[in-house]
Formats: sequence, C-alpha cells, structure tokens
Amino acid sequence: MKIGFLFPGQGAQTLEMGKDLYDSYSEYRKVYDKVTKLTGIDIAKITFWENSTGKLNETKYTQLAILTMSLAILELLKEKNIKADISMGLSLGEYSALIYSKVLSFEDGVKVVQKRGEFMQELSPKGTWSMAAIIGLDEKILKEICNSIDTGFVTLANFNCVGQIAISGEKEAVNQAMEKAKEAGAKKVVELKTSGPFHTEKLKQASEALRKELDNVTFHEFATPVIKNIDGKKYKQNDDIKDILAKHIISPVRFKESIETMLDEGVDTFVEIGPGKTLTSFVKRASSNVKLYNINDKISFERTVNALNSNS
Repeated sequence: MKIGFLFPGQGAQTLEMGKDLYDSYSEYRKVYDKVTKLTGIDIAKITFWENSTGKLNETKYTQLAILTMSLAILELLKEKNIKADISMGLSLGEYSALIYSKVLSFEDGVKVVQKRGEFMQELSPKGTWSMAAIIGLDEKILKEICNSIDTGFVTLANFNCVGQIAISGEKEAVNQAMEKAKEAGAKKVVELKTSGPFHTEKLKQASEALRKELDNVTFHEFATPVIKNIDGKKYKQNDDIKDILAKHIISPVRFKESIETMLDEGVDTFVEIGPGKTLTSFVKRASSNVKLYNINDKISFERTVNALNSNS
C-alpha cells in the first residue's frame, strides 16, 4: 500500500467543519489553540460559532480555517501512526502538504498562509470577482468561450481533473462564460465559493507581496515528496520554492497532471484531509483502481483509520 495525502483548498469550507472532531479530541483542539496564539485570530470561533457573520467565507479567514482543520487532522493521524508516502494539495492545500513534509515549519506555514489570505483579499483589484467549475467541456472550446467574452475579464484557472476546468475573473464575465458553456454542451456548471480572481494575472500585486513575505521564511529538506500545482511535478530539493509559491497564486492549477504524477509514483490509496470530498472525486475520474478515503468528521476519521490499519 502506497498512501498519498490530498489537502483541499479554498471553496471547500463549510460551516462548523470538523466540529465533532474538535469536541472529541484534545489533540485536535490544541492545534486550533496553537494557530490562535500564532495569528491572534480565534479560528475556532470563526469556524464554529460565528456563522452569521460570514467571516468563514472571507479569504483572510477561509484559508487559515481550512489549513488549521487539515493540520489538526494530521495530528490525529500521527497519533495513529498513519503516514503518507507523498502528498499534494489544491492551491492553498499545497501549504498543508509542505508543512506535512517538514519543508515549512508549523509556525512559518501558519504565518505565511495568514499573510497569503490577507494579500489575496486586500490586494485583489476592485470589482466583483468569481470562479466557476465547468464540467464536460473540451479545454479548447472553453478557452474560445473565455476569449469571446468582451464585457470583462475571464480566463481558465484550474485544470482540476479529466473533464473539469475552473474559470476565474469578473463576476459578470464568468456568468456569461457559464451560460455559453451550457449552450456549448457542458454537462454542468457550478459557481465556486471564492471571492477573487484567483490563479490569474489580476493577483500580481498579491503575488509580489507574498514573494517579499517568503524572504522571511526558512525552507527545509523534504521529509516526504510533495507534488506542486504549478506544473504537476514533484518538487526538487533545489527548486526556488519562494518563487514557485509566489507564482502559484497567479498561475493555473495543474491538479489533473498532479493526480497523474501520483498515480505514476504508484500511489494506490488516497486520503483527503480536510473539508469536503472534491479531491478524491477528481482522483476517481482518473483511476478506478485505487482506494479513496476522506477525513472531514469523527465518523470518517474512525472509518479511515480502521480501514488503513486493516490494510497495512
């Protein structure tokens, strides 16, 4: 059995995500306490008890909330001696993978993600922005649709899996592209829970600010391999990680290629760690010969631990 950990990104958040884990395990709660001390943000309060304020969907809080949940689940898995041979994440989730692989310390990783969320929210250009997933439409056709929209900016942003591409841009332009995609035969179009022109050139200012922030961070050797979004290949020890992570937020996410790399590495067991089940659904489209698990609540945690222990 070769295990790959998958870490979700922004858009996967849900109200009270992981609350039963928080209520049940002291080690899980300790991670939330640690993040709060590092950032000055009561992330448990935002995730579990401030539902009416909408803070959880603000980028500067969303990213920190998802990261914290993933890191807290990792702490529980560590206690059960369940480890990954390789890992990757979707966009924000790449930071969880880098922390897991010990390239980033817990402290540096949390602080960088806090700044990343702030930059992506506060340095996003003025306007109303949106993202949408387009399912069942050829890349060439979708690119032509985006190029045909003359009322605003919209472009291809995330290559998620076979048959699914996300677009990003100005809300009205994204809406028009969604309608044209339907007319062109898309099986499904879904607006995503994001609030900026993520993974496009429009976030250049945020990218530059993050690059400066990364100069304060120490990167270490990889304890386990990590696949990077920017090209779907494994990080090399001599890669310029600062440059890659800065470009990450203005470059398309190559998650389809990342999945293919994991499969080529011989991964036969995928565990999605954090809110949702989206990433394992992407893997399922790529291969029917792998085992898929999700950990996003107490039941799924216990089920996954039992399954992995029985297979080991």
